Amino acid sequence: MMHAILTALATANPERYATQQEAFHVLESHFALSQSERDLYRRLLLDGPIRGRYVAVERNEELCCTDPDRLNERFVHHARRIAAEAGREALNRAGLEAAQIEALVVNTCTGYVCPGLSSYLAEDLALPDSVAVFDLAGMGCGAAVPNLECAVRTIEAGARKTVLSVAVEVCSATFFQGPEPDLVVSNSIFGDGAAAAVLQADADHNASGLLRFRDFESAILPEHREQLRYRHEGGRLRNALSKAVPVIGARSIARAAGRLLERHRLTPAQIDWWAVHPGGTAVLERVEQKLKIPPEALRFSHEVFRTYGNMSSPSVLFVLEAILNRGKPQTGDKGLILSFGAGFTAFAALVEFLAQ
Repeated sequence: MMHAILTALATANPERYATQQEAFHVLESHFALSQSERDLYRRLLLDGPIRGRYVAVERNEELCCTDPDRLNERFVHHARRIAAEAGREALNRAGLEAAQIEALVVNTCTGYVCPGLSSYLAEDLALPDSVAVFDLAGMGCGAAVPNLECAVRTIEAGARKTVLSVAVEVCSATFFQGPEPDLVVSNSIFGDGAAAAVLQADADHNASGLLRFRDFESAILPEHREQLRYRHEGGRLRNALSKAVPVIGARSIARAAGRLLERHRLTPAQIDWWAVHPGGTAVLERVEQKLKIPPEALRFSHEVFRTYGNMSSPSVLFVLEAILNRGKPQTGDKGLILSFGAGFTAFAALVEFLAQ
């Protein structure tokens, strides 16, 4: 059976970076906030752990837009640009030409277009017309891991040997102003970004790369569907985010990770590197407690959250990139990539790092 390895990983963001102080000023100057809203925004933006976020807007007034068509146009415009930027850099780092990509997997949840973003990205990257394309939608923040699994399974089946995997979100296109606390929280933590990974076949286990994918696992808890999801309101996407998310998120992640570890007869103590979706400090702390791992184990997740906020699905790949660049895993080190998202769903990937 073919095995899949990660040979390159790259990330990208919109040009505009707004500090949380700037975000507070924009909200205060453009919207009529109640005192309770202002107080919560002040606590989250000025006293919270996030330093700033990348946002795909050219003018602050774009955040006031409530026209569904214009919002989706903004999503498509910026999603194409940052996804292509990440994709080009991933190809460059892998030393590949666009013509060598045999399959493309794209996931997003912050906008809708048919045909999917894979059509636009195939054009923007000049991929061959023989490329197999897969679009994953509606999976929320957790989608990067099932995206990778789709790519890995395609390689393992022998159908394709070189796959480009792209996760891209323009969360700012789903900005929804309102007094409800979950909207205030959403508007205070979410940012925009994209990540692209190149996966290649490794039939003889001798190929050079960053890591080898060993196995995947998932947990789906539909009884908690209403706790974390997008719903349509007035033709727009409106985030629904309950206070129970940290508890349910940690529980679902622990369930997926636990099954994966048990299958491979591993314990959390035997995992050298943890790439966990940085959905927030509360959920990361709950994950630490649930899996009984030290806070230091999730330092790169906390770092990404502080620097970028929650970019939804690409976030966990930003964490993995930080581990690869600054953590410097050794050959043979084991790692877990863990994400969770709408539904309620959680996903886990067991990986083994290779020489860099």
